[in-house]
Amino acid sequence: MSNDDQYGGGGAGGSGYGEIGGTGQTRTRLPDSPSDQYGPPRRTPRASRGLVTVVGVVVLLIAAIAFANQSGDAPSTPPTNTPPPPASTAATGTRPVDGKNAGIPSGFAQTEQGAQSAASNYAVVLGSDGMFNTARRHTIVDAVADTSTQAKLQAGFDADYSSGLLSQIGLTKEGLAPAGYTFVSRTVPVGSKIKSFANGTASVDVWCIGMFGLTGEKSTRPVTNSWFTLSLNLKWNGSDWRVLETAQKTGPTPVTGDNPVSTSDEIGKAVTEFGGFTYAR
Repeated sequence: MSNDDQYGGGGAGGSGYGEIGGTGQTRTRLPDSPSDQYGPPRRTPRASRGLVTVVGVVVLLIAAIAFANQSGDAPSTPPTNTPPPPASTAATGTRPVDGKNAGIPSGFAQTEQGAQSAASNYAVVLGSDGMFNTARRHTIVDAVADTSTQAKLQAGFDADYSSGLLSQIGLTKEGLAPAGYTFVSRTVPVGSKIKSFANGTASVDVWCIGMFGLTGEKSTRPVTNSWFTLSLNLKWNGSDWRVLETAQKTGPTPVTGDNPVSTSDEIGKAVTEFGGFTYAR
C-alpha cells in the first residue's frame, strides 16, 4: 500500500468548469403587406394535391412494413445488461466465526464465503489505527499474513508507517494522538466479491469506506471519509485464510450527501463509543 492510498486518500475528486458562449440571432417577421384590391387575387393552394401526397406516403409505408415482415431474416435481439443474481450480493446468513487470533477474527471456512469473510475482517484491521503503532502493527501482520510473505509484508508496512509519516499527520512516535485530540482511522466494508478461487488460493475485492484524521479545533487534518477497494490475495494454510499481498485503488465513490458536518467533538465521541463488528459474507 502506498501512503496516498492508506492515509486520507481513497477518495477521488475533481472539479472542472467550462464556459458556454455564443450569440443568438433574432429573426423578425414582418407583417404581410395588404393585398392590392386592383391586383390579381392571392391563389389558395389546392388541398387535393396535399391529400394525394399523404395517401401515397401511407401506402408506401404499409408496403415497406409488409415486406419487412415477409423477410426471412430474424430480428436481432438488442443486448441487455443482465444484473447479477441476487445471491451474489445478498448476505449468506452464515454466522461469523467464534475464534480470534490476537483479537482478530479467525477460523474462516475453506469456501468462497469464508474467503470473503476473512478478507473483509482483514481489511478492517489493516485499515485500523493499530497499524500506526509498531508493536501493534507487527502483531496484526503476524496474525493475518501467510508465513511465506510475512517478512515482506512487515517490511513494506514498516516503511509505509514511518516516523516521518507519523509526524506529518500529527501523531507521536508511538502512533498516538497528542493530548486533547482523538486519532481516527477506521475501515468499514461495504461489500465483497470473489475474483478467483482455486487450488487453495483466493483473490477477493472488498469495497470499503474509510475515516481518517485527527479531531480537535486546531487540527490541520480533520476527519474525512474516503471510498476505496482493497484487493487481497489469500492462501489457505490448512486451517485458515492468510494474506499473501494487498493492493488498493480509489472508488467506487458515490455522490456526497447533504448531511451537515458534525463537530470534531461529536466525531471523537462516536469513534470511542461505537464498536466495530465481525464481518461475515
